[in-house]
Amino acid sequence: MATLFKGNIVHAPVFGELVCIEHGYVAVSDEGRVTGVYAARPEGEFDEVDLGDMILTQAFCDMHLHAPQYTMLGRGMDLQLLEWLNRYVFPEESRYADITYAENSYRRLADEMISGGTTRAAVFSSLHTDSSLLLARILEERGVSGFVGKVNMDRNCPDFLCEDTEASLSETRRFIDGCKDFGRIRPIITPRFTPACTDALLFALGELARETGLTVQSHISENPDEVAWVKDLWPTGRGYWDSYLQAGLFEKGALMGHCVYSDEEERRVMAKKSVWAIHCPLSNIDIASGIMPVRRFIDEGINVAMGSDICAGASLFMPRVIVGAIRASKLNWIHTFKQEAFLTCAEAFFLATSAAAVYFGEGTGFAAGNEFHAIAIDDSRLGFSNELPLVERFERILYRMEPVDIKMVWNGSGTTSVK
Repeated sequence: MATLFKGNIVHAPVFGELVCIEHGYVAVSDEGRVTGVYAARPEGEFDEVDLGDMILTQAFCDMHLHAPQYTMLGRGMDLQLLEWLNRYVFPEESRYADITYAENSYRRLADEMISGGTTRAAVFSSLHTDSSLLLARILEERGVSGFVGKVNMDRNCPDFLCEDTEASLSETRRFIDGCKDFGRIRPIITPRFTPACTDALLFALGELARETGLTVQSHISENPDEVAWVKDLWPTGRGYWDSYLQAGLFEKGALMGHCVYSDEEERRVMAKKSVWAIHCPLSNIDIASGIMPVRRFIDEGINVAMGSDICAGASLFMPRVIVGAIRASKLNWIHTFKQEAFLTCAEAFFLATSAAAVYFGEGTGFAAGNEFHAIAIDDSRLGFSNELPLVERFERILYRMEPVDIKMVWNGSGTTSVK
C-alpha cells in the first residue's frame, strides 16, 4: 500500500523559492516514489506516517567528497592545497592499500553520511581498486546512491602512491567491471587533476569515458599555484579547462570541483559543454584557496551543485556546507562592492538538494515521480519553534541544526533509517 507522510513540509521546487506547507502531506508509492504533495489530506487508502510537528524535507546530495580522507578530517588546515596534499593527503591515502583499514574507515563514513541526511553523492576513492570496490559496496549496502571513482594519478605524486600509466588504465577497467553488480552505485572516471596525470593517461581516460559512456569527476581552478602549475604543464593550452577538453574529459555531465579561479573563457566552455561546477565552500576557505563567485556561474547558465570536499572541507554535514556557501557568497558580495548578490537560504538549499537531483535525472523538490529521498527533522531542541513562520523556522534549522536533530532518513529505495 502507498504511504502518506504527514508533517511540516519544506521543499525547493524552484531555485530561490522554498515551498512550506504546515501540517501537509507527501504521498509515496509502493515503489518508493513521490506521487504528490498536498496541503490537505488526499483521497485514497494509505499507510499513514504522522511526523507530528517535525519538518519533512529533502535529503542532501554531496557531489564532491574524498572518502579516504575521512580519517583525517580537521588535519593540516594551516596549509594550502599543494603542500597539504604532499604532507597529509598522499600518506593517508596510501594506507588504503590495507583492505581492513579501508573497511573500518568506509563503514564509519557511510554511517555518518546517512546519519547526517546525505543519501546521494559523488565520491573519490583512492587509487586502490580493491578498496574502491569495497567503498562502492559499503555505500550501496548503507543506502547511499550515486558515483564512486577509483582515482588515477601517474605523475607528480610520491613513489608510494604513483601508478604506472598502463596499470592505472587497466585497474580502472577492473574497477568498472567490478561495479556491474551494484544497483545504486555507479562508477565514474576520476583523474585526480591535471598535474597528477600524464597526457597519455588523460587521453586514455577520455577514450575510456567515450567507450563506456561513463561521466567524469575531477578538480579545476582551485588554487592559484595549481592554476600556474597547469599552465607550465600545458604551455600551449588555452586554459586549465583545455587539458581536460583535449583529452575528452570536459563533456556533458562532467563534475568539476571548486572553480574558484575559473576565468570567463573557462566558464563559457563549461556552459557550452554542460559541465557542472561543484561548489565546495568550506574546503575553499579551510585551506585558503579562495571564494568561488557562485552567483556568476549561476547567472551565466552553468549547472552548480554543492560538495563537502572532505577533508579539505572539515565537515561532512551538508547543512554546515550550505551555511558555508551563504557566508562565502556574502564575502564575495562585499568584495565585489555589492555587485554580485549573495546566496539566500532557499538558493543554497536548492544547490545541496534539487540541483543534484536534476543531475540524477529527477525533478526538483518533491516532484511527482522522484525517488523519496527525505529527512525528518525535530527542531524542538532549539526551542521556540511554534512561534516562527515555517520558512523562518527552516532557516534557523539550517544555521543551527546538528545530526542529532535528524530523526528519520529515507534513501529513495524505500528504506528508512530511524535514529
